[in-house]
Amino acid sequence: MDNITKKLMQRSESTRKDTIGRAISMTALILIAIVVASIFVFVLSRGLSTFYKDGVNVKDFLFGTTWNPSVTDPATKKPYIGALPMILGSFLVTFLAAIVATPFAIGTALFMTEIAQKRGAKIMQPIVELLVGIPSVVYGFIGLTVVVPVIRTIAGGSGFGILSGTIVLFVMILPTITSMTVDTLKSVPRHYRESALAIGATRWQMIYKVVLRAATPGILTAIVFGMARAFGEALAVQMVIGNAALMPHSLTTPASTLTSVLTMGIGNTVMGSLQNDVLWTLAMILLIMSLVFNLIVRAIGRRGAMK
Repeated sequence: MDNITKKLMQRSESTRKDTIGRAISMTALILIAIVVASIFVFVLSRGLSTFYKDGVNVKDFLFGTTWNPSVTDPATKKPYIGALPMILGSFLVTFLAAIVATPFAIGTALFMTEIAQKRGAKIMQPIVELLVGIPSVVYGFIGLTVVVPVIRTIAGGSGFGILSGTIVLFVMILPTITSMTVDTLKSVPRHYRESALAIGATRWQMIYKVVLRAATPGILTAIVFGMARAFGEALAVQMVIGNAALMPHSLTTPASTLTSVLTMGIGNTVMGSLQNDVLWTLAMILLIMSLVFNLIVRAIGRRGAMK
């Protein structure tokens, strides 16, 4: 009797494996949390040193229009560290690329899911997957050798600028928005479509008034994800935007983004110097914007879940 009771009280093999699996999962989760927190602490500490160590005014940094950290203004004895041209350039190429890519992405997704499901998936799915797998440097090289000369021929000037960066980013974020929109449209329940058709709606009315409206939270999430990728893209944009830290007065004049200035300058500065600290502050702005994009995605997801 004691042996039977002892065996019944012992943990089974499956329970032991389950405990080990839980421990491994929890360890991995804690490790990931520590790594993410360490990245935030490191970047924030380096980025904020511009203000508390070097004494730079936050307003001058965010709204100044002249960027040349190695040169000091003779009148004010302050360095030229206005980051507004790069911030504005990043937002311009991001929003313009998203505005251009969204109609194409939604149209492609509708063709693949609602209009020609078999043929659309057979033809368009490999194309979308191919666009996702192309490295950024290839996009940048194509933009440098094809897009920039075309812009130069049509609009004049050097061909480098916001417009060239927008075209390159449009192609880069198109497969991201398309693939996520396809998944969203497929997740719309089939009885939504059947109910709309049953009450006399045409095929287009069913797509426009039922499917797209039901999929709106997911489509918005896809757009925000595409914008997040565009905002953080460095190499491809750097090759076509002109890398001039100037206020963008038109779409065809050379400009710069946060990522292009970072990649060009971070290797040419000394750690701890003002020139290096201001670059870390630009990296901090990128990190904060990434967090903002993720919070927007979560807010959209919660709103869609409540509906």
